[in-house]
Amino acid sequence: MSRNWRIGFLLVLDSVIVFIDLYLAYIVLNPTTVINDPIGMFDSYELLITSVTLLIFHHMFSYLYKIYNKAWEYASIGEIIAIFKSVTLSIVVSIMVVEIVVGDVYFRVMLIVWMSHLILIGGSRFAWRLIKERVFTRSKVKSRALVIGAGSAGTMLVRQLLSQQNAEITPIAFIDDDIKKINLEIMGISVVGNIEKIVEVSKKYEVDRIIIAIPSLNRIEINKIFDECLKTEIKTVIMPKVEDLMLGKVSVNNFRDVDVEDLLGRDPVVLDMEAIHKRLSGKTILVTGAGGSIGSEICRQICSFGPRKILLLGHGENSIYEIDMELRKKFKNIAEIIPIIADVQDRNRIFEVVNEHRPDVVYHAAAHKHVPLMECNPKEAIKNNVMGTRNVAEAARAFGVNNFILVSTDKAVNPTNVMGSSKRIAEMVIQKLAKESNTVFAAVRFGNVLGSRGSVIPLFKKQILSGGPITVTDPNITRYFMTIPEAARLVLQAGTLARGGEIFVLDMGEPVKIVDLAKNIIRLSGYSPEEIGIEFSGLRPGEKMYEELLNEGEIHDEAIFPKIFIGKTTLQHEEKIEQLLSELDSMNGSEVQKFVLEMANTKKEMTNYSF
Repeated sequence: MSRNWRIGFLLVLDSVIVFIDLYLAYIVLNPTTVINDPIGMFDSYELLITSVTLLIFHHMFSYLYKIYNKAWEYASIGEIIAIFKSVTLSIVVSIMVVEIVVGDVYFRVMLIVWMSHLILIGGSRFAWRLIKERVFTRSKVKSRALVIGAGSAGTMLVRQLLSQQNAEITPIAFIDDDIKKINLEIMGISVVGNIEKIVEVSKKYEVDRIIIAIPSLNRIEINKIFDECLKTEIKTVIMPKVEDLMLGKVSVNNFRDVDVEDLLGRDPVVLDMEAIHKRLSGKTILVTGAGGSIGSEICRQICSFGPRKILLLGHGENSIYEIDMELRKKFKNIAEIIPIIADVQDRNRIFEVVNEHRPDVVYHAAAHKHVPLMECNPKEAIKNNVMGTRNVAEAARAFGVNNFILVSTDKAVNPTNVMGSSKRIAEMVIQKLAKESNTVFAAVRFGNVLGSRGSVIPLFKKQILSGGPITVTDPNITRYFMTIPEAARLVLQAGTLARGGEIFVLDMGEPVKIVDLAKNIIRLSGYSPEEIGIEFSGLRPGEKMYEELLNEGEIHDEAIFPKIFIGKTTLQHEEKIEQLLSELDSMNGSEVQKFVLEMANTKKEMTNYSF
């Protein structure tokens, strides 16, 4: 039914109800009079004026409260209130007008009319919703869903599922841990038990799908629920995240599979938005490694703060092209976006870029990060991670950049590999420059990032697609994990806290056993660990059993901001940094590898260089 036809139908329906209601109320209160003279009541001047007045004011207030413009298939408390206000005001105003014009009002008749209007007009709207839900919608559903969470999100989800004509899912029952809700009905759907009843309820109600409808779950809670869902071997999906719903990116019924990020995620960090906005709004920002996982996310989040100009610097043209196109689509009217193809190892080119654009803030995310590859290519690790950092940092100092933030890694702590050693040297470079420059230099350390290029999760997924087995280096190896958006947010926040020379450490939560991670990914893919298999290959060159965010001399118990700590790292023997850098310039690949590994493994050298 088109909008105009629907409005016309409702206008006619309400007119009939209003007109007939008045005369029916009169008949109920005056049955003897009507029986003796059934035609007489239509000659009544008072009733005629009252009916015309009621009709006019009912339509007037219905228009005011948009009674004719509401989608009644989604009707709820708000629509009931609108009908109540419209009917009540139309009755009250009609009584006042009739009293003035006629001088007499049938008050008892008007009371009955008021009650019957609420019942008939409200009932006519909700009857359509009931018909759509019971006849049109439920006759087409294909799967029966158990909804976990009978709160606001779950209720919103069920309402939308019931109202959709072409829904492929029908909600059968709720599960909720709130004992006050057990055995209650919400929109006709019963709350049948708590989390521990998932398996039992799924069998009893012949459930085809489980929907987790609690977007605010923390990691411990979602793991508990997911473990119960796994026992059912039923397809389990989850509602979109709250922030995605709020931003309008997705609708409430855009379900997604439970992902490893859900099982490893933590409570979202609350940022100091004012401080970040002050640092970035209206400024020119340079991001190196802008096409990488962390660099591209930093760019996305920077753009939301309204910079004047953002410089996307990277060596790979495809990745820079992709982030450039993405940002132009979303933020072209907010910031000037400039893609720059450049290698941080090219000192002249980096100085040229910084001199031309004079950025206010630099986020240096460009780096080689793959541990085994850098063991095979130590000179490239040093050229990119150390010399590249030095080039960008010294260009920032030379051209008066206000802030420089180095994106570092937990592998820089007590490093046992070339990559970690090179990143620790990079930290030392910016610490040295912080002491002799007006530019505020700082570094931010964090661990593994979920879904980043080269991370273990995409590798596991590929191995599962090929039929397995998944390879894990050791059954006891652990790693810290953080989502890409959370890492980028905390990097931006740490930038506002920098005063010069700090090494900020992000709270990575509890370390995760890689073998447990592998098992979860297998289950999320719809298999059992026994079907895919897990093989242990042994530690690779330079690989640790566990990572550290701080060494013993850096431990700082108190966070300066939620989830952000400052390591107590101090730089000693600055003159050795210059000596180190000059030596690295002249070394060949094997000499670099030997030197870096000696520095990483020799306590004396670690002390000398403040590892």
